[in-house]
Amino acid sequence: MLREDVESATQRTLTRTTRLLGTLRLDGPLVAGLAAIALYGQFVLFSSSGGDWESVLRGSIRLGLGALLMLALAQLRPGLLRRITPWLYLAGLVLLIIVDAIGYIGKGAQRWLDLGFVRFQPSEIMKIAVPMACAWLLRERPLPPDPRTLLLLAAVILVPTALTILQPDLGTGLLILMAGFIVVLLGGLALRYIALLTVSGIGAATIGWFFLHDYQRQRVLTFLDPQADPLGAGYHIIQSTIAIGSGGLFGKGYLQGTQGQLDFLPERTTDFVFAVIGEELGLVGVIVLLGLYVFVTLRALFLASQMRDTFARLLSGSLAATFFVYVFINAGMVSGLLPVVGVPLPLVSYGGTSMVTLLAGFGMLMSLYANRKLAA
Repeated sequence: MLREDVESATQRTLTRTTRLLGTLRLDGPLVAGLAAIALYGQFVLFSSSGGDWESVLRGSIRLGLGALLMLALAQLRPGLLRRITPWLYLAGLVLLIIVDAIGYIGKGAQRWLDLGFVRFQPSEIMKIAVPMACAWLLRERPLPPDPRTLLLLAAVILVPTALTILQPDLGTGLLILMAGFIVVLLGGLALRYIALLTVSGIGAATIGWFFLHDYQRQRVLTFLDPQADPLGAGYHIIQSTIAIGSGGLFGKGYLQGTQGQLDFLPERTTDFVFAVIGEELGLVGVIVLLGLYVFVTLRALFLASQMRDTFARLLSGSLAATFFVYVFINAGMVSGLLPVVGVPLPLVSYGGTSMVTLLAGFGMLMSLYANRKLAA
């Protein structure tokens, strides 16, 4: 009898929760996956910050702000999202130009706007604005896009990418480029254009090598041979791979890592937090986190596949795929499989603007899904 009462109460709670999420236009499985990653991130942040509760508190506040923004955007109608898209894109461009002219300089880069009470990176806005603009341009055009449309899309993508790289912020610039390209790819880009873009990309990378800053070229050279400068440019990646490799299957234990806790591992709360997970929680901890990322990505892609109009389908697919690209790049660079480009681990790395932007993207995705019939 007691068991039946417990099961009945549990069922009623689940029913109420499902109804509440439906009323708020939130997708239950997606919200649960994002919440699990965020909690995992706060758990790791306490260790990577050396047991600093203040860092955890600040991280929780930023998560809360991101969650509120996600909830607010989930209430918007798709028509409103479409109407604000060109204005959001233009506002982002203006802010990027202002940053390049008079932005706040920190750590050798001019990437921030300082408003006194808050400091943020306008380039983070373009991670959402660029795929929105690309989906907006393709919404009423024949697919796959013709050469004229592709040239227009190239301009929409490359201008903010270039302005971001000039700050200099190569990592965010490449993420903006990828976010826009994914929309074009989902739009049915012909194979001949993909081949042409591949060749053009290789040529552009070759020419761009001579325009990179010294530290950016050094990152690529360090990726090829970290041992060439073990106490300088190669220090980050060497310490990171040592941390991951020493963790083994189950790790050294929570708060028991040596590379992280003894300050051998730089940027351990931001770009290299993945190495802390590998060292303290081992392969098992890494697999759990990657499993959560895969679940969120697959759920987001499923929601995108249910969309009934071009704008919603392309934007949602891009937001889902770009989220996983962030994970892939961060894990790859920390493991020594990719050059270090300064890409944070989504919802785990300590940071404000990036976290809020990601949650805002998921808020728009859930809005589009909840109103898919209306949009069609």
